[in-house]
Amino acid sequence: MDGLRPTGYNCGPTTFKAISKLQYCTLVSTSRSLRFHGGGGAASSSSSTATAAAAAMIHHLQRRIVSLLLLHPASPHPVAAISLGRLLSTTAPVSSKPFAAEDYLVAACGLTRAQAARASERISHLRSPSKPDAVLAFLAGLGIPRPDIATAVAADPRLLCAGVEGNLAKRVAELGDLGIPRSQIARLVPLAKIPFRSSSLATNLAFWLPVFGSLDSILRALRKNSSLLSANLDKVVKPNLAFLKQCGINARDVASNPNLYSSRLFTSNPMKLRDAVARVEELGMVRGSRVFHRGLIAVAFLSKEAVAAKTRLLVELGFSQDDVSVIFRKMPSFLTASEKRIRRAVGFLKGDVGLEERYIARRPVLLLYSLERRLLPRYYLLKVLRTKGLLDCKLCYYSTAALGEKKFIERFVHPYEDHIAGLADAYGSICSGKVANGVAPLLGL
Repeated sequence: MDGLRPTGYNCGPTTFKAISKLQYCTLVSTSRSLRFHGGGGAASSSSSTATAAAAAMIHHLQRRIVSLLLLHPASPHPVAAISLGRLLSTTAPVSSKPFAAEDYLVAACGLTRAQAARASERISHLRSPSKPDAVLAFLAGLGIPRPDIATAVAADPRLLCAGVEGNLAKRVAELGDLGIPRSQIARLVPLAKIPFRSSSLATNLAFWLPVFGSLDSILRALRKNSSLLSANLDKVVKPNLAFLKQCGINARDVASNPNLYSSRLFTSNPMKLRDAVARVEELGMVRGSRVFHRGLIAVAFLSKEAVAAKTRLLVELGFSQDDVSVIFRKMPSFLTASEKRIRRAVGFLKGDVGLEERYIARRPVLLLYSLERRLLPRYYLLKVLRTKGLLDCKLCYYSTAALGEKKFIERFVHPYEDHIAGLADAYGSICSGKVANGVAPLLGL
């Protein structure tokens, strides 16, 4: 029985016994069926039935092996998944039933019915599950969890059509040559999408590793920039890196930026990147400055019309053109804020707090603080303290808004809890959004 074990595959005793039993029963049943129907003219009429029965049993065996592997993905050796893929693909049955791609994607791959409906169009040419079964066995052999396999197939349905030995195994071997462990290769598959099947995968990863510093950083970037592994290095990436360097922006700084979208600067159309740099300079940001880097990340992914719309909005709300320029220079990420958020913030700061446009423009972060969880709660709390005569000093509004939450509570909540019962609870309620104005009862409102 051990001779039936796929070479090098550590599938565990329980799984192996189940697979071996299925193999044995299927082979015996197939042999008996073929002997019974194989001789004599009278029996020849039923030979097609015997062949179909044998094919059905083999197909059942294949599907059962795949399902067992997906349920019990052990820690295989590189040759294991290849051997199992060969086992499944070279014993491909000729099924009398048409291959139902959508049902297969749901049952075997774990896709939702909606995902399967979309993905099935990409593999509609398949006439049997033999190749997809081999691919699923290979992916399970890499130790990829079933949900991640579903993610990979949903993103790239034609992954199921890839050759195991001629494509997937080669990609894994090439990544291994780069020193990438199999556990990380397993994490890469659902994020890499189509490029995982490309012969340029290892070349691209070898290029990006020194830029990002680690595969973990590349994996994080891939979540927001799936073209990182597919962009042409010579025609797109290298020209962009050279141009960014001319602008005083180091590639490593872009790669380490907390904004995961920043890596799109590497893979943008080179002409569009130059256009974005020109627009950032038009906003008054100087190449080489820290604000230029932040401004480029914000502007590069916005159209000219979007930037112009933000300018018109601020002017409409009472800001001068100089104020607008100051806001853009000091807080480039403001360009990505929604119109609704800007209108509400400006309305509160000007109407309730009584701040002037010039004051706000020089402290544009006020426009990006959460109105419901920061600006309003603190405003009402300080109003309570003043009403009760507990604050007789004049406070800078920006200073109170910019304080970290812990320091704000230490300075303006804890010292006054003995003077105003329920102050901390009221402040906490409005910060959590449980009530619109948790301190209103304290004011007699």
